[in-house]
Amino acid sequence: MITLAHFIVLGAVLFCISVAGIFVNRKNIIILLMAIELMLLAVNMNFVAFSRYLGDVSGQVFVFFILTVAAAESAIGLAILVVLFRNRATINVGEIDSLKG
Repeated sequence: MITLAHFIVLGAVLFCISVAGIFVNRKNIIILLMAIELMLLAVNMNFVAFSRYLGDVSGQVFVFFILTVAAAESAIGLAILVVLFRNRATINVGEIDSLKG
């Protein structure tokens, strides 16, 4: 039987993988965005696990709002990424760090 501890450990592992993805890969902005989304999903899994364990629906409702904001963030982030790629012809974070008017 799957207990609450299993969900917490899985969420912690996913969170650690996403933090490692952010620190290890600092060049590709697409992988950075995917690591941030994985971090949000790890937190959402813990919210759902605690909501199920405590018998309260408020954690699942909170996850719904987090997923809505994450979807909007992904759409806006990818739109900005497409514009940056069209203007600079690269998605390397090291070359995009300076803002020029």
